Amino acid sequence: MIKSLKNALKKYSFILALLGLGAGAYYYYQNTHQTHAEDLYKLDEITQGDIEKSASANGTLNPVILVTVGTQVTGIVHKLYVDFNDQVKKDQLLLELDDSLFNAQIELTQGNIRNTQASVELAQANEARIKSLYAQDFISKQELDTATQVLKSAKAQLSSTQAQLKRDQTNLGFSKVRSPVSGVVIDRQVDVGQTVQASLQAPALFQIAQDLSKMQISTSFAEADIGNIKVGQKVKFTVDAYPNRDFEGVVKQLRLNPTITTNVVTYNAVVTVDNGDQVLLPGMTAYVNIGVAKHDNVLLVPNAALRYKPSVADSNTNADAEKKSSGNQSSGNKHSGKKFDKKDGPNGGFGKGKIYVLRADSKQNNNPQPVLIKVKTGITDGRMTEVSSAEIKVGDKIVISETQSSGQSGGNSGNRMPRMY
Repeated sequence: MIKSLKNALKKYSFILALLGLGAGAYYYYQNTHQTHAEDLYKLDEITQGDIEKSASANGTLNPVILVTVGTQVTGIVHKLYVDFNDQVKKDQLLLELDDSLFNAQIELTQGNIRNTQASVELAQANEARIKSLYAQDFISKQELDTATQVLKSAKAQLSSTQAQLKRDQTNLGFSKVRSPVSGVVIDRQVDVGQTVQASLQAPALFQIAQDLSKMQISTSFAEADIGNIKVGQKVKFTVDAYPNRDFEGVVKQLRLNPTITTNVVTYNAVVTVDNGDQVLLPGMTAYVNIGVAKHDNVLLVPNAALRYKPSVADSNTNADAEKKSSGNQSSGNKHSGKKFDKKDGPNGGFGKGKIYVLRADSKQNNNPQPVLIKVKTGITDGRMTEVSSAEIKVGDKIVISETQSSGQSGGNSGNRMPRMY
């Protein structure tokens, strides 16, 4: 009896020892393998600084005055006097067309003039004889009127052929194409031997930029941004040729004619640019930014933090957090950021948003957990957004996304036991 009792005590003692060992191992595992928020979420910090909202668009650089030179007559290009990038003066000869046909037409017209001149002389002599005979009553008044009419007709024909000569001489002058302005040739579209055909529209032969030290950008802004853009505003832009250099310009004109493409309305804004060093070339793409609002010394969060939503939300925790956030909005905090006014900024008013801030939780052994905070949002620069709330301050950790392990685990940030196989 006593022996069996001793055996039972030994057995139970062994079991108790195993249980104690298991409890100790579990406690050790819990303290050494506790999952932290940094392992489950990608985090960032609330910062304080300046932010500027800008309206962005792409445009094309062009000379302020770009003249397209054409020709009013048809012909074959005989000589070229200028090429790409050549500097030209006003009235400088650019090209000549073959003038053989024009000279032949002038000779033909001059022959017609001589023939018509002879007819006029004959008509004058006939009229003089008829007048003499009419004075002696040898012929009737009708014959005199006929002779006068023939003379007038001959003179009219002479005037017509003389006008034809002037036209032919003008066409000969048009065969020599001259520059209407002083500038630089940026495009040439003809070569020697090419036939240019003048029809209802003069063919384009050259493009001449009058002054490349003054350029302009023609760009289109969405109707949502056009209300914040005013004539005289400063503009910053970059070009692909000089990616590390910022250029400046000024809004010169906002054109009232809208462009509608697939129900999207845009308005053209013309920006003038000083190109004194002439590094900007016609046709370059300009990436334009116009500052429309700027706030200094405000709280800033990444836009990703405002877009973040938990994959699986704890409804009770979120409900409590929202209730707490609503109750503390008016408590005030020196770190809460700028207080918005409905008239603040060019757009007026403010928006609303939600962020998840890490807060210590006694139930999780002071391991910080994400807590939903409602904030007021101000202007954004596309990467950061201005926020204001009594519950946040500079340096607070905020959630911007979940890690892969967090997404696979359903968003549960509590302690996890190892899987048993």
